[in-house]
Amino acid sequence: MTIPQVLAFLIIAGMMVAFILGRWRYDLVAVCALLVALLVGVVPAESAFTGFSNDIVIIVGSALVVSAAVARSGIMEVAIRRYLPRMTAPRMQLIVLVVIVTILSAFVKNIGALAIMMPIAFQMARRSNVSPSMFLMPMAFGSLLGGLMTQIGTSPNIIVSGVRQELTGTAFTMFDFTAVGAILAAVGVVFLAFFYWLLPERRREESGMDKAIEIKNYTTEAHVTADSTAIGKTVGELQSAADGAAMVTGIVSASGRRRTPLPDATLRAGDILLIEGDPEALDKMVSQTGLSFAERRGAASRDSGNIGVIEAIIGESSGLIGASAQELTLFDRTGLNLLAISRRDQRFTKRLGEIRFQNGDVILLQGHLKRIPDLLREWDILPLVERGLKLGSVRKGLLPLAILLAAMAATALGMVPVAPAFFAAAAIMVLTGALPLREVYNQVDGPILIMLACLIPVSESLQSTGGTDLVAMWLTATAVTLPGWGALALIMVAAMAVTPFLNNAATVLVMAPIAAAFATGLGYRPEAFLMAVAIGAGCDFLTPIGHQCNTLVMAPGGYRFGDYWRLGLPLSILVVLVGVPALMIVWPF
Repeated sequence: MTIPQVLAFLIIAGMMVAFILGRWRYDLVAVCALLVALLVGVVPAESAFTGFSNDIVIIVGSALVVSAAVARSGIMEVAIRRYLPRMTAPRMQLIVLVVIVTILSAFVKNIGALAIMMPIAFQMARRSNVSPSMFLMPMAFGSLLGGLMTQIGTSPNIIVSGVRQELTGTAFTMFDFTAVGAILAAVGVVFLAFFYWLLPERRREESGMDKAIEIKNYTTEAHVTADSTAIGKTVGELQSAADGAAMVTGIVSASGRRRTPLPDATLRAGDILLIEGDPEALDKMVSQTGLSFAERRGAASRDSGNIGVIEAIIGESSGLIGASAQELTLFDRTGLNLLAISRRDQRFTKRLGEIRFQNGDVILLQGHLKRIPDLLREWDILPLVERGLKLGSVRKGLLPLAILLAAMAATALGMVPVAPAFFAAAAIMVLTGALPLREVYNQVDGPILIMLACLIPVSESLQSTGGTDLVAMWLTATAVTLPGWGALALIMVAAMAVTPFLNNAATVLVMAPIAAAFATGLGYRPEAFLMAVAIGAGCDFLTPIGHQCNTLVMAPGGYRFGDYWRLGLPLSILVVLVGVPALMIVWPF
């Protein structure tokens, strides 16, 4: 073993120990590992920052933007209400999410399937009052298992098919992977359904100010328009759209007559509803039932991308005190829409525009983001910390989902590589207004991308120093002494172990020729061994860095680096225990 090889192994081992200990943030650990590798010469200076242009970084960053745009559209909330209206048991929600992601991943790129389902996971988590971390990692693992079932499900399967064609003249076909892959996927889904509790509950870190500001009793006013789906429904049915977190406190008919908002009261076109609840619940109730915010003017202008919502508190010397929005003709004088108002320990019965402002009232204002700061100073209104509220935002309906599906179709048909397809999808989301430009960089998780970009050149040092050749030599020497099933298991385990450091495609390129060579040397047919490499490379359940699906859920789920092995290690063992005999039956030596 040469000195560069020793240094490469030591740096990676030290980095993994630091990740598992969790005392330092993962992006800082990755940066330090890259600096050390540069210092000792394991990573050449000209290769230090190649990770920033790597496809994996582009795919993860773009997928975060695309998923955020799909979530913002609200289309997934509508899907839940229509097809899973009464599902609130967390285990059943988990099973449904994992099964859907697993099946989708067999036919489309697994990161695309995961991006589609992540917004639904967040909605289900809120409905059942559990952390999204309960769902996201099992879904990521399900997407990896689903990719095992077809040739196009994951990159290792495609590469292994090419290796077989070079060796035997015949490539694997689309469904040659299905028999073993379906068995592993089924077993994996059952395992995740019963052993998800091995995963510690995590919540995404939020700033202290976000936690300190928790205003739940906003009152807003909404119209039942002529094309609203709320017409003919009862108040109780309307409130169910907000999962009980918002309630109708008053109804004013088109004629001006007030009606008591009893649960069985039927809504009619032209009704004006007073609604109370937290901003997210109000947004759900209004957006999903086709209601319209009262006096929301200017929001659908050509410059709608710069229309935003801000929370603010009325100062003691504000010119608003003692007057109502109606008396002030607030929009005509300032261009601001009053969306909602909150006053401590008070429930409003008046219409929104008739409520007289008081010192300390918290209000939600909608307007042009470039003008809001000057207007707030002019009226002595103090802005609160931004919470990214969606209340009153412009929605694009099915457009974000259509863009994502088009990108996935382009990759599935081989028209465009994954990275350009998802990058283009993210750009189109912004250009069409599906995700405002001001929110893009909040969705692109910087620490995750920095970690990936720094780890890529460090992990590639194993190849550049000849470390992977050394591992291959050890494997070959060990496999010769083992029975057939033992050699098959060794190949699968080795592929699982190497994948976090080489990524799954590179693992197959390194391991597949080795597996085929010693299978032939031992007098065995190579198919089972090539399949073992593909399964091992496609099943990285131990770290967040071996596959982009694992990376994608790390920040939204609030996971730590060491969380992955808790659920992933027993799943990996199960894959080996089930996969080896299944391969021997389906692909006999």
